[in-house]
Amino acid sequence: MTQRIELGLKDTNASCACCATPASEATDARTASAVTQEILVDGMTCSHCVSSVTDELTAIERVDGVAVDLNAGGTSRVTISSNAPVDGEAIKAAVEEAGYALSVQS
Repeated sequence: MTQRIELGLKDTNASCACCATPASEATDARTASAVTQEILVDGMTCSHCVSSVTDELTAIERVDGVAVDLNAGGTSRVTISSNAPVDGEAIKAAVEEAGYALSVQS
């Protein structure tokens, strides 16, 4: 089951299958998880940025995996895999704790 959290974001690339996680690991995480949520994050520029956001998001209870499609200096797509829906405010707080912001696109 895939559930999307409505955060007022515009999904500009829904068919994108790219991620920072090797394909075999991403497939395993998605298969084991019942829920996949996508968010857009502004400001990440490198692998350290990806690591910071990934660490904060994986610290949230129920999160099994995080995959980031880095768009250096722009808006990056982040896919969160979990065994149950994750609260949008918890996601927002984790992203902000890492030093970044959810993208608000019109």
